[in-house]
Amino acid sequence: MNKETDNHGKAAVALNYDGEKAPTITATGTHELAEEIIRIAREHNVPLYENAELASILARLSLNEEIPESLYRVIAEILAFAFHIRGLTPDDRQPGASVDQ
Repeated sequence: MNKETDNHGKAAVALNYDGEKAPTITATGTHELAEEIIRIAREHNVPLYENAELASILARLSLNEEIPESLYRVIAEILAFAFHIRGLTPDDRQPGASVDQ
């Protein structure tokens, strides 16, 4: 999950990573929709990461689109952070499970 707050309001982008392919965009929204995406993420204990520039770039992608190769490193660092705060390593993941499981 990635969220931003800027002069134009709040935006949120949700990612899914299955461990097999590049992460994909599963939700994007601004204003009230962004708030709902963030609420659902919190409800399901999905880690949130704030980066306005990255959220702006990701929000331009289509739903279910894989992130571009140029973002692999930054997204890998975010995923590593998400694993770390949950006390997990990528080896702890079950094939096909998302980061929030």
